[in-house]
Amino acid sequence: MLALQDPATAWVTAHEIDRAKRIAALASEFGLRTSPALDDDRSVQLIEIAIDATDIPSVRRFWKAIMGYVDEANATDEDAIVDPWGQGPAIWFQQMGAPRPQRNRIHFDVSVPHDEAARRIDAAVAAGGVVLSDASAPAFWVLADPEGNEACVTTWQGRDHRNVERAPTRSRLCARSRGDRRPEAASRA
Repeated sequence: MLALQDPATAWVTAHEIDRAKRIAALASEFGLRTSPALDDDRSVQLIEIAIDATDIPSVRRFWKAIMGYVDEANATDEDAIVDPWGQGPAIWFQQMGAPRPQRNRIHFDVSVPHDEAARRIDAAVAAGGVVLSDASAPAFWVLADPEGNEACVTTWQGRDHRNVERAPTRSRLCARSRGDRRPEAASRA
C-alpha cells in the first residue's frame, strides 16, 4: 500500500492526487493493479487506535512518550499522534464526560530494543505516567497513564525458559497492578 499526503499539513492536496494518478498509470503500464480485485478477501485497511479520556492533554502526553510518536502536522494538544516512521497506527483521543470503569480499557505492549527501554520509561513518567511494576524487568515493566490505562514496555531480555518459573505470569502481574491484591485474584490469573 502506498499512501500520499503533504508532509507539512498531513492533508491530501492536488499535488498528491496528481502524483497518485501518475503512479497508477505507471503501474498499469507494467500490468500491476492499483485497486483490490472484486474477488479479494479484503480491501486495503487502515487501523487507528482510539483512547477514551476525560483529560485528553495529560493522557495524550503519556501515549506520545511511551509510543515514541509525534504530533500530526498542525496538531493541537487534543489531536491524534502518529508514528514518525509511518509504521504504526495513528492514536487519537475521544473526549469522555466521566470515567467508565472496566469499559473500553486498553493495554499496549510496546516492544523496544533493550537499550531503549529506560529512555522510553523515563519519558512516559515525565509525561505524567507511573511505573506500576518492574517485577519482571528487564522482560517488561507495567506503566499507566494519568487515568490508569496500562502499557508495558517490553524487551527481549529476561524471556528465556530459566526465568519462567521465577517471574510472575503476565496476567497475575496485571491483576496486581490494577490494585486487585486479593490472593484469590492472583490464583485465578
